[in-house]
Amino acid sequence: MYLLPRAGSAKDGGSTSVAPPTAQSTDSDRGSHSIETLKFDLAQDTLDSMKGSSILDQFQKDGFVVLENFLTEDEVKELRQAGEALATDMPDSVPKGQFSTVDNLPQNKDRYFLESGDKIRYFLETGAVGTDGKLTIEKRRALNKVGHALHWLHPKFKEITFSNKIKEVCFKLGMEEPAIAQSMYIYKNPGVGSEVCAHQDATFLYTEPMKLVGLWFPLDDATLQNGCLKFAPGSHGSGVHRRYVRKNDPDSEELVGYTSPAPMYPQSNFVPVPVAKGSCVLIHGQVVHQSDPNRSSEPRHAYTFHVIDKKNSVYSPENWLQPTEELPFPLLFDN
Repeated sequence: MYLLPRAGSAKDGGSTSVAPPTAQSTDSDRGSHSIETLKFDLAQDTLDSMKGSSILDQFQKDGFVVLENFLTEDEVKELRQAGEALATDMPDSVPKGQFSTVDNLPQNKDRYFLESGDKIRYFLETGAVGTDGKLTIEKRRALNKVGHALHWLHPKFKEITFSNKIKEVCFKLGMEEPAIAQSMYIYKNPGVGSEVCAHQDATFLYTEPMKLVGLWFPLDDATLQNGCLKFAPGSHGSGVHRRYVRKNDPDSEELVGYTSPAPMYPQSNFVPVPVAKGSCVLIHGQVVHQSDPNRSSEPRHAYTFHVIDKKNSVYSPENWLQPTEELPFPLLFDN
């Protein structure tokens, strides 16, 4: 499967223009591609003063929106300290999984991963674990992520996730009964933070019809060097390309897996989107995005969670992550 250029791009005779740089981005950060992307700056306006139609129009056009200065400096500091504490205080006795989007997908066979939706669990970079199963680097640098119920079980992440400004954003996107499906703290540590291959979030958290939004908060400036997000603008209009589902085959070693091989996405369709820490990037469930390994000496920590709209939408019982009796997907507007 190939991802086609979006309508209005330079490839089909349309026009392109350069996006304004963020605080820490340069021409080299932006790479050889550029896109006109409307960035809403909450340092100059409030969510209340912004037209909901403007955010929604941009979201529907490109499949993502950048809200700059969404978190305060104190909120960024507190979330980052909470993420650092999770790593520093991680007991050696706590079970840990490995996570990768490109290397043999160790999580496919791991019940620790499959049953993490209502827990706080630790997932290591595959490159940080030796053939003997022992860490090859210090544990605080070895983490790929911690997930998947930080939004409910950790007070600091819960406070941000259920804050009024998150509710306002979801309202402006037209969500009527938003519920939080899962959350993650992603470390992307320098030198070991791995690639996230091109994907759609709907592959993992499918709803019918599609009502899924990711909210991604960089807690360090995200640049081309440390692995900022890259998007294929407009790709959310091409449907869901494959699914990642639970397997019910007793003869299979894998508990979860993809329903089809990985699509082939031309790299020329992707544009890097460097953003300053404290921004909020809204991600349509069907937009194709990716990030490169962190090859820099700087970290790229981020907090992210996904919201589904339960109004007139069904969350697939085949999805790898399922609500539980202990933690049904909590409704945003009721908490």
